[in-house]
Amino acid sequence: MEKIEFEGLKNCYRIFNDTIDLIAPTEIGPSILRFGFVGERNEFCINKTDWGYGAHGIRHAPEALPRYFPDVNPLAVEEHDKFIRFTQIKIPPTAIKKEMDIPTSVKGNHISIVHRLYNTSLWPVEVSLWASTQMQVGGKAILPLPPRFPPFSDGPLLPTSSIAIWCYCDLSDPRLIWGKKYVMLKQDDKVPSAYKLGMLVPNGWLAYYNDRHLFVVTYEYKDGAIYPDNNSPAECFSAEGNFELETLAPLVTLQPGGSAEHVENWYLFRDVPEPKNDGDIDRDILPLIKKIKKSP
Repeated sequence: MEKIEFEGLKNCYRIFNDTIDLIAPTEIGPSILRFGFVGERNEFCINKTDWGYGAHGIRHAPEALPRYFPDVNPLAVEEHDKFIRFTQIKIPPTAIKKEMDIPTSVKGNHISIVHRLYNTSLWPVEVSLWASTQMQVGGKAILPLPPRFPPFSDGPLLPTSSIAIWCYCDLSDPRLIWGKKYVMLKQDDKVPSAYKLGMLVPNGWLAYYNDRHLFVVTYEYKDGAIYPDNNSPAECFSAEGNFELETLAPLVTLQPGGSAEHVENWYLFRDVPEPKNDGDIDRDILPLIKKIKKSP
């Protein structure tokens, strides 16, 4: 762990090993501005606006304009033995305070990020913690569907998943690839219109492929819980110059002083062939997912 200046921001924490590194600022956020292989490109996209720097951050759903507030103020930072805690000092008008715990050490190609929301108001608030990551453009997201069964077999009779499609989306969009076992959404600046996709993904993972690198996010799916956006714990957004990979926690009612927590596990792999269909994903990516699930 070391303190560095990054993107004009002082006192950023760089946490690294021989394989991967990440950079978290103290002047804005809570956020993570870089994640990647040491000495190689940033897998995240820096997008400086009045709202922040893009890359990885915390939001809360259901989405509504009053919930948005720029994350551009200095943070309170606490160094613990195994993690660093980044907490908002200035409470936004929503009265929902954000917090992020980042480990002080990295194991191999994996790191676990804890996201937290606090209700500082005097009234209960229904909320879902929403972790959002802006990825480098030119890649594609991979979202797995639940297991498939032949009709009239021993499979369940009721639906096992759902797909949320926003009002500005076109099901014939060429960036969208429908498979039998997976759905993929590409980022392509030649298709400038926006596309957002939400899915009920009980598998607990989604991924983003870009130029032979594969970024995998795992999360805990809670069976029977209600998620925002027509029950979508996994979402992605594609537009010109932008791609967001998102996971959401179940909707909960936070009492005054209450908190909610959501954990993402990140893994980064290199030398992965580009997936173009279900067969490619089964051959080249699914073994990596199975390896993740077997790891302690």
